[in-house]
Amino acid sequence: MTQRDVVFPAARRTLYERNRYSPAIRSNGFLFVSGQVGSTEDGTPEPDLQNQVRQAFSNLNTILSEAGCSFDDVVDVTIFIVDPHSKFETIWNVVLTEFWGDAPHPTVTAVGVTWLYGFDFEIKVIAKLP
Repeated sequence: MTQRDVVFPAARRTLYERNRYSPAIRSNGFLFVSGQVGSTEDGTPEPDLQNQVRQAFSNLNTILSEAGCSFDDVVDVTIFIVDPHSKFETIWNVVLTEFWGDAPHPTVTAVGVTWLYGFDFEIKVIAKLP
């Protein structure tokens, strides 16, 4: 098996090792980022929905930066929302606009789910490495 080229943000390495997954892997010119939630450094959720989404983006941006990327390099996004009927507007029209940037936007798949380990929002991306 080929050795994985893993990206580990220094401040959160223990969290990833404890949960046994890689935050991101470089492969064939792309960066595949694991789903990021609005967790604090100890892994607990931010209680406020807007702050939880902002923290998820902050965690995502930390990984992208560690790999030499930014959100502008993102080509594909998958978001997961618990109870999207009641939370989608707040997430999509209030918080995401702070981070999304200008058009053209990446591709997006939004999925409604029933459980995210105590979180309400998760974002997973694929970025083109510079």
